[in-house]
Amino acid sequence: MSRKQQLLKRHRRNKRISLLIGLLVLIGSGIFVVWWLPLVLAVLGWVAHEAWFADHLFYSPQDDYQYTFDPDGQRLGVRLEGERLLLDTPLTLTGNETLMLAIKVKSRGLGRFLDPSIELLGGEQTDQQTFERGVSGLRYVNLSQQALVLNRGELRLKGRHCSVSGLPELWVFRQPDYREQRVMVIAPHADDAELAAFGLYSQAKEAWIVTLTAGEIEAEHYQHMGLERAEAARLKGRLRAWDSLAVPRWAGVPEAHCAQLGYFCLQLPAMQAAPDQPIGSREADLSDTRLFRQLNSFGLPGDSDGAPTWNNLLADLRALILRARPEVIVLPHPSLDPHPDHICAQAAVFEALQGLEWQPTTILGYANHLHDNDRWPMGNSGDGVALPPVFDASLNVHPCSLALTLAQQRDKAMALGMMHDLQPRAALKRRLRRSIQALIAGRQPSPYGENEYFRKAVRRHELFWRLKTPQGKP
Repeated sequence: MSRKQQLLKRHRRNKRISLLIGLLVLIGSGIFVVWWLPLVLAVLGWVAHEAWFADHLFYSPQDDYQYTFDPDGQRLGVRLEGERLLLDTPLTLTGNETLMLAIKVKSRGLGRFLDPSIELLGGEQTDQQTFERGVSGLRYVNLSQQALVLNRGELRLKGRHCSVSGLPELWVFRQPDYREQRVMVIAPHADDAELAAFGLYSQAKEAWIVTLTAGEIEAEHYQHMGLERAEAARLKGRLRAWDSLAVPRWAGVPEAHCAQLGYFCLQLPAMQAAPDQPIGSREADLSDTRLFRQLNSFGLPGDSDGAPTWNNLLADLRALILRARPEVIVLPHPSLDPHPDHICAQAAVFEALQGLEWQPTTILGYANHLHDNDRWPMGNSGDGVALPPVFDASLNVHPCSLALTLAQQRDKAMALGMMHDLQPRAALKRRLRRSIQALIAGRQPSPYGENEYFRKAVRRHELFWRLKTPQGKP
């Protein structure tokens, strides 16, 4: 049993025990006190749960994150003097460094009920990075925008509902400016490219966006318009296919640099398991990808028969890589992002690159989902992005942080707002939960939109991890 499964099992067991105890308290209060007290206690208990205990956090906030960084990362000596973070030796800057500070973070009393955070003060680029309620362990703060302030000895770390302590460690990762290279972003679904890398691809010298699936399933919003299940799924797939080709134009990416491959959502694992076998849509009653590929501005190998097979997907990817000749490929991180289509997207690209005459010099991974924490990045829109929870010390990582100005964040938010899948209203229960958390727990809604991704993705950092290429080169 994996660590995540163990934590999930423990979480569910504890929740059942808590519900049983609560039920006994309610029954006892109704019998021995007054009849209406159980109703009041039930409402108060539900409000408390929604405010403070509804996060999907499948590990203990007191666990240390367990990062092992690539050997090419440079560890520098730093020390805390009060709130000031001081370097033991000056930092040599080239302009594209990623700085990560390892430090112990411990919640104060209110940090179990209000989100604890560290404010980075001392320069024009102030920042705030948020951690789990009840945190008490090793965390990694993103200092990438604070390098000049740090070098001047003016950077201050101020805990909000938490304190920082211990001997900090500063890790410096140097990389070229990937915005000056040809970039291809692999998106398993429409909006994955925007969520993970809008800031990068909107500034790249040349950018390509390749979307693998139409994302046609879970079309209940369109069924409410009176459409049957399959018809609703087809409409949703057509809309998301359009989004995948049209929204990058907002960032200046030409139509000729975008491709929608039209494979079916959550079917990539089945395709990979049987590479020659066509795997149709779960909900759209389709076994032909060409309905969702018809707006592409150029032909691809899979157009010949429209068969949703793994081999066609590989052929499409090879043709696109040879056409674009990207120096940087950006795709889902195979270890950090657990979504099955995201895992298969990375596997497909790596398989397509085997023996191909063109090879990228860099592969960057991103994580739009996590195994253990559905709320990461924690905090509000516009905040910085600290490193996510990682508990596998055998995983070598090289983080790459890209800074976004406020204007770039707003452009990214508008791009997300154009995505049809992020437009429908949230379920009533979720809206009630957010209202309770805003009123009682101090959590602020995103000013850009109701969907949770506006809070999670519109930040002052986009975070990537440099992966080894299929040839084993970092």
